[in-house]
Parts: sequence; structure tokens; C-alpha cells
Amino acid sequence: MTDSLVKFFVVFFVVVEPVSLIPLFAGLTEGASRRHQRRMAFKAAVIAFGICVLFALGGSRFLAVMGISLSAFRIAGGSLLFLMALEMVFARHSGTRSTDPEEAESRQREDISVFPLAFPFIAGPGALATILLESGEVGPHPVLFAGFIAVVALVMVVCLTAMLAAPRLMSVIGVTGANVMNRLSGVVLAALAVQYVVDGIRGSFF
Repeated sequence: MTDSLVKFFVVFFVVVEPVSLIPLFAGLTEGASRRHQRRMAFKAAVIAFGICVLFALGGSRFLAVMGISLSAFRIAGGSLLFLMALEMVFARHSGTRSTDPEEAESRQREDISVFPLAFPFIAGPGALATILLESGEVGPHPVLFAGFIAVVALVMVVCLTAMLAAPRLMSVIGVTGANVMNRLSGVVLAALAVQYVVDGIRGSFF
């Protein structure tokens, strides 16, 4: 059980990319009061956690209703995560989190907690795909599921901490430092994404 939770933590942490929230949050809340920044950070973390829990609770049922096997979803989810990994490694904007018009709209909105912070930057397609993949493997094990939710909560706390400390951290690590950390995380995510695809193919044909 410990191995499963550690693996999920690594994958989920890399997919959510708390480090990438530092320059994003600092840019979106530039010029705002410290009180407003804290309120946006707390709301975004809570809403993102709620979205993830809903997907964890209903993910397996959703796949069953749609007639999608877990192996097929592993292949699809692994492919999506691999594209995100390429985006992280090569620092390219592929639109897996949000499009340019969406980002432009977010800069004109005062309340950025739901969009674009909670969704799609924290609880984005990659994070939700990871939730569905792992929740399908948990099955009817209440203790493991509780640990699963605890890991999600832990990553949300890390995201909250990163957002609250964004102004100070940006002055320390800078944009270059954040990009270096994201690229290293992208390499790890690429390997894990390939493993998801391999497991999905194995489950489908062997």
C-alpha cells in the first residue's frame, strides 16, 4: 500500500506542477493586495481538491457507464501525460492546460480562483486523468482510498503553499529556476507516462 501511495504522490505531484504555479500566480495577482492573494490561493486549492475528490469517487463508475476499460484509459491517459511531459521538457505551450484566449480572459477577471487556477491549472486534464487511473486501481479498499485522498490533499497543500509564497519565491528562484525544475519533472513524468501505456497494452492484449 505504501508503494502505491508513494507512486501516486510522485505522478500526481509532477502532473499538477506546483512549481509552475509560482510564476503563474505571481503574474495573475500582480498588484493585488496580500489579502486578495491569500483568498484566491485558498479558494483555488479547496475547489481543486473538491474536483479531484469527485473524480476519485465517480471515476470508476464513469468508465463503466461509458464502456471504457481501465486498460484503454491507461493508454489514453498515458498518452496525454506524455504530451504534457514533452511540453514541460521543451517549454512549449501545447494547450493541454489552457488556450491563449482563456489565459487572456483570466487576466481580465478579478476572481481567478476557479478559472484558471483550480481548473485547468491545478485540477487539469492531466491531473484528472491520473485520478481516474489510480482510483480504478484502488478498488474497494477503504484504507487505501483514504490514503489516496490524503495524498491528493497533501499535493493541494503544497500548491497552496507555493501560491502563498509566490512573490517571495519568484525573487529567489526566478523564472529560469522554475523552468529548470519543470524540465526535470517532465523527464520523470515522461517515463511514468510510458509505463502507463505499457501497462495498458499489457492489460489489453496479454
